[in-house]
Parts: sequence; C-alpha cells; structure tokens
Amino acid sequence: MTTSGHLPVAEPADVRRAARRLIRADRPAFIATLALNAAAAIAGLGGPWLLGRIIDEVRAKGTVGAVDRLALALLVCAVAELLLARWARFVGHRFGERTLARVREEFVDRTLALPASTVERAGTGDLTARGTADVSTVGTTLRDAGPDLLINAVRFLIALVAVFVLAPLLGVVGVFGLTPIWFALRWYLRRARDGYLAEGAATSDVAEIVAATASGARTVEALRLEGERIAASRDALETARRTRFHTLYLRSVFFPAVEVSYVLPIAGVLIVGGVLYTHGAMSLGAVVAAALYLQQLTGPLDQILVRVEQLQSSGASFARVEGLARAPQATSDESPTPAGDRIDVTGVRYSYGRGGEVLHGVDLTVRPGERLAIVGPSGAGKTTLSRLLAGVDAPTEGTVTVGGVPVVALGPEQLRRQVVLVTQEHHVFLGTVRDNLRIAEPGAGDEKLWLALAAVGADGWVRELPDGLDTALGDGGHRTDGSQAQQLALARVVLADPHTLILDEATALLDPTTARHTERALAAVLQGRTVIAIAHRLHTAHDADRVAVMEDGLLTELGSHEELVAADGAYAALWHSWHGDRPS
Repeated sequence: MTTSGHLPVAEPADVRRAARRLIRADRPAFIATLALNAAAAIAGLGGPWLLGRIIDEVRAKGTVGAVDRLALALLVCAVAELLLARWARFVGHRFGERTLARVREEFVDRTLALPASTVERAGTGDLTARGTADVSTVGTTLRDAGPDLLINAVRFLIALVAVFVLAPLLGVVGVFGLTPIWFALRWYLRRARDGYLAEGAATSDVAEIVAATASGARTVEALRLEGERIAASRDALETARRTRFHTLYLRSVFFPAVEVSYVLPIAGVLIVGGVLYTHGAMSLGAVVAAALYLQQLTGPLDQILVRVEQLQSSGASFARVEGLARAPQATSDESPTPAGDRIDVTGVRYSYGRGGEVLHGVDLTVRPGERLAIVGPSGAGKTTLSRLLAGVDAPTEGTVTVGGVPVVALGPEQLRRQVVLVTQEHHVFLGTVRDNLRIAEPGAGDEKLWLALAAVGADGWVRELPDGLDTALGDGGHRTDGSQAQQLALARVVLADPHTLILDEATALLDPTTARHTERALAAVLQGRTVIAIAHRLHTAHDADRVAVMEDGLLTELGSHEELVAADGAYAALWHSWHGDRPS
C-alpha cells in the first residue's frame, strides 16, 4: 500500500509476518515470558478459590486452625504471584528492548538502501517522522504494551477457564455479559487502523512542511512567499488536527462503552448465583469465588483493551516503519561489471511525476578522460541530465550506460567507483574530520586522508584545528562554514576515486579564488579521468574539451569552445552575454 507523496505502508499481512520474524529472532525470551506469566496467573487463581473455601469453612463452623491454614496458603499464592509477575515483566521488558534494537537497525539499513530519488520524491519529512515518532511509538509498545498485553491476556484466559471449571453455568453467564465489549471492540478495530495511518501521514506532512520551510527560509523571504508557506503550514496543521480528533472520537466512543460493560458479567453472576444458592444448587463460597474470578477479569481485560487501543496506534506506526521494506531498494552490488568507462546516453526522455517532460530525446557520448561542460539557460534540463548520468534517477525512456551497463543497474558500491555526482548541496556529518572522510573510503589511512584534503586545498585549515583529523565537527565541535563543508565533500570524492566525476555547481559556495584553486587541484588529481561539469560559470566551458548546449530539454549544440563560438549559435550568445559584449 502506498499513499501519494509518501513512502509505502506495509499491509496487515506484512506486519504480522514481521512480528512473527521478530519473535522468532528471540524465541527463548518470548517463551519464557509466556511461561512466567502463565505461572503468575495460575498462582493468582488460588486467592479467590481459597477465599471461597474460607467462607464455606466459616459457614460450616470449621476450626480456627483450618481457616489459618487456608489463609496462609492464600498469602503464599499472593507472594508467588507477585514474584512471578515481576520476573515475567523483567524478562518481557528485556525482550522488548532487544526487539526494538532490531527494529531500529532494520530501519537504518533499509533507509540507507533507499535510492536518493525515492527519498526526494517522498520528502524528508515522511522519512523523519517514521524514524522518530513512529519508531518511538513502536518502542513504547515493545517495551511496555507488549509485556503488559501478554501478562493480562494470560491472566484473563486462565481466570475465565477457572470460572467454567468452578461453575460452568456461571461461566456462561459471565461470557454473555462480556458480549457488549466484543461488539464495541469490533466497531473500534474496523476504524482504528485507517484512522491512525491517516494521522501518521498527516504528521509526516507537517514535518515535511516545517523542514522545507526552514531549509528554504532565505528563498522564501527573497521571493516573498511567506503567505503561501504560512497557508500551506496551516492546511497541513488543520489536516493533522482533523485526523487526531477522529482518533480521539474513536477512543471517546470505545472506552465509555467498555467501562459500562464491565459491571454486567459480575452483576449477572451475582444474580444467577444468588438464585442457585437460594435453591441449594450452589454453595455461597462458589458464588463468591466465581464473582471474584470475574472481578479479577476486569483488571486484565481493562489493560488488554487499553493496550489494544495502543496497539492500533503502534500497529499503524509499525506498518509505516515496516513499509520501507516495500520501497524500491538500491541495486545490489551483484551487477554486471562495466566493460570500459565510456558513457552513452541514447534516446533519453524524462518526466518528473505529474509534471511535463523535461528531456525530449537526448543522445550523447562521453569519451573516457575528456572534460565535458554542459551549459544552457535555467530550466534547460542540465541538472536532470546530470542526475541521470549519475544513476540518481532512471530515464523514463531510453538508456544511460557506462561500459555498456545501465547506470541504474549498478549497486551503490560499484556505482561509487564509476560515477560520482557532486552538487552545491553538501552535508557535514556528526563526528570527526576522519569520520566524515572515511564515509567514502572506510579503510583509508591518515596519509591518504591528508592527500585528499591537500588535493582540494583543505589541508591547511584542518591542520589548524585543535585535534586535526580527530576534531569533532557539528554541534558541540568545530562548525564548518560553507566553503569548508564543500571542500570536505570534494575530498570524499577524491577518496571514492571514480573514473567519472559530475560537477553540478560543485564550487558554487566557494569564493572565486578558492573555487579556481579547488578546480585546478581536482584537475590535477583527476588527470586522465572523465569530468562532466554543469557549467554556470562559462570559464569552465572555456577550459573543457567539448561543450554540450542544452535548450528546452534538447541537446542543440556539441563541440569545442572555439567551434561553438565560431558557429555563432546559442553558445556564442551565452559567451558574449557572460562577457558583457555583443557579437561582432
């Protein structure tokens, strides 16, 4: 199941299979929890039965010693129940924590396996909500609701069986009195899953709106879009409010109906038992014991219903967390090995979702070792083409191959060694400088790290840090500025050592002097490699071996700088405009 604009949501059957898989992963602890709960429930059955025996003993004018022995046995049962219940809760909580750890690890693994295009289309808000609020809800259930539900379910069943063993007729009366709860529960369960899924989706939308508005705050202010963003935020919040009020309505109907129904089984047993007692068909102790057993049912049943309500919320959250298993995964590394480094773009068309077609049949061959600059006006399709070349997106029609193998068919590790896309968007991860660099090459030694930093001109400021490569970055550590963060990103590219590098405004945040130095350093380090630059500064096109001109999703010109200037076409117009002169 998928929802528009969001990552997939697991079907109920998938959730059940996932739950069984998690139980099998820690089966001994699960069985031990059930066994201890059953033992605690059986020990708890002794209380009402012994109390009934005491009543009958007193009515029969039994000895004080007999009553004392029964009272001592009752005390032993109560202590045994307490100790077994605490032990069961301890084992259950440990089971819940270990299971939660597995859920978190699976979520991280699946998230890292998602293609970047999938995350972008879904929005970071949806993924963030699943990784925080939903995982936290699942964790609360595994840690608290799960063990409580097991404990109370076992106690409820054993107490109900005890009523039937003691007095079958009174057991039938008790079960009949519980039927209103059954109808209320069915009414609730038919509506709860969809309600909580809608609430989770609305929460994701709110998170997405907040994240997008915060990250693009300067753009919003520059374009004076404050009103539109506020309106969008209010719409998202209103939707979230409606979904939360709907689930609140479900609870406000369900729980009062259940609370009223609790008194029916006990009242029915007391009435029927009283009639039987007056006719001599049942002892007073048996009636009291049966009523106490049913009274014992109230506590576990109440907890079960509370936890069932919580399970609807956590079940919806688990469906959203487990839904990542249904999302498209990045190709495994068991893919064909490219036969060479040549990149071929053949008949490529591409459309963004509901939008129109962005590329309209592009053909291009990038020879190994050449420098290719792609230029064109804004919206011409340059960045889209770069994403297809890097395997971030798959073309709607046509193929993009490297060494005869489709780029999108390469696994993440293999793709990283073939083609790497570097944009103006960059990220500094929490951790040391060394940690940030080893993301690209986990086995790299310090010497290799320093060489990569030197290649992009970042070794100077890194050596000035208090602990060099061991300096922590981010919150609580050294805060990098835009140019330093981008230099780290470029150093990671050097460590990844691809044969083709795609630069889409990769030096946009660097000052002109640093940008030129970094580009020269990269040119020296990547000698003999293929470089495809989305050129926004035309000096990059001037230095390239060939220039490809994009206009309205089409490749309209291809040649060297000199050839295209001499042709006096679109590129020549861009070149003269960039220099601020007119063609002669």
